[in-house]
Amino acid sequence: MPKRKRNTDANADADKQPPEAGLLPQKRHYRQRAHANPFSDHALDYPSSPVNMDWAAHYPAFAASSKTPEFADVGCGFGGLLVTLAPLFPDTLMLGMEIRVQVSQYVEDRIMALRATSACTNPTTPASYQNVSIVRANAMKFITNYFPKHSLSALFFLFPDPHFKVRKHKARIISPTLLAEYAYVLRPGGIIYTITDVWNLHEWMRSHMDTFPLFEPVSEEDLRAEGKGPILDAVYSSTEEGRKVERNKGEKWLACFRRVEFQR
Repeated sequence: MPKRKRNTDANADADKQPPEAGLLPQKRHYRQRAHANPFSDHALDYPSSPVNMDWAAHYPAFAASSKTPEFADVGCGFGGLLVTLAPLFPDTLMLGMEIRVQVSQYVEDRIMALRATSACTNPTTPASYQNVSIVRANAMKFITNYFPKHSLSALFFLFPDPHFKVRKHKARIISPTLLAEYAYVLRPGGIIYTITDVWNLHEWMRSHMDTFPLFEPVSEEDLRAEGKGPILDAVYSSTEEGRKVERNKGEKWLACFRRVEFQR
């Protein structure tokens, strides 16, 4: 199957905001290259371990609870998945991880604006979007610095960088070494969601997941039967990249895997 030439302008997708979102930031003010090299040195602040993470600063409405994030969107881009899922699972904490400076700043500003807009629109009810936040982080290096063992119930890898050249395949977000990290933070029964519009990348991710002993494939039909339809719908269509594929009448390939118990 021929390779698809990817648009390198991360801001090519026009701002699409709901009518009431006059306070929301505009992507055109947060210009950034489409991809970042995960092996380059980046000025990142990260906790030395999950116990040192101040989640109250990210989720002030949940400061009195002992909750930690259950959903993690790795390479969250402009935050489309987070913003879509936040009101559907208001009691579930969700964290986006994004390495690009301007893009992560956009998501942070977007969340703050959505919280403020919600508080102004419905002053008698708890503000929405209190359960979603963002960190600028390199998940390939530091994901276990943020999440305790078996703390996540869902990990999302939506339209990741395909790194077409063979010499760059080591930078792909799904690899045997990284799968051990994901298995560590994902609780048994938790789901990894992957989707891409690049067939070769889909085959790469699926084949590596298939051969890893702590994950087993789970069909879209089974997940919908378990009540995860709203999550799958968001995976397909909530991101800028997903909507771009739809506009271009392209194909998307979904692959989901369940974390299984280790069998001695």
